[in-house]
Amino acid sequence: MNDARFHTPPIDVTPPPIPQSREPEMANSALQRFIGGPPVAVFLRLLFVSLVVGALLVWMDIRPFEIFNALQRFVNRLWQMGWSAVRDVAQYIVAGAAIVLPVWFLMRLFNMRGAK
Repeated sequence: MNDARFHTPPIDVTPPPIPQSREPEMANSALQRFIGGPPVAVFLRLLFVSLVVGALLVWMDIRPFEIFNALQRFVNRLWQMGWSAVRDVAQYIVAGAAIVLPVWFLMRLFNMRGAK
C-alpha cells in the first residue's frame, strides 16, 4: 500500500487574528476603568439598579420632584441662615467622618488582605 494516499495534511488550530479597533486600546480601557466595565454592561446594571430604587421610592410614596424640592429648600435655608449654617454643616461632616473613615479604612484593609 502507498502511505501517501492516507496521509492527511496537518490541521491549523491557530485562532484567527483579532481585528484591530479604530480606537487605541488604551483609550478603551481608560473609559472602561472610569465607568467600571464595558459600557453596555454598565448601562444594563445602572438600568436595573434604577428600576429597583425607583420601585422602592414609589412604594414609599417618594417622588423625584419632592427630593429636588427638598434639596432646593435645604439650600435656600442654608443661604438664609448665613455662616452659622456652614458651621452646622461642617459639624455634620466631621461627625459623619468619625464613623465613615474608620469603616472605609477597615474595608480597604480587609480587601487588601483578601487579594493576596
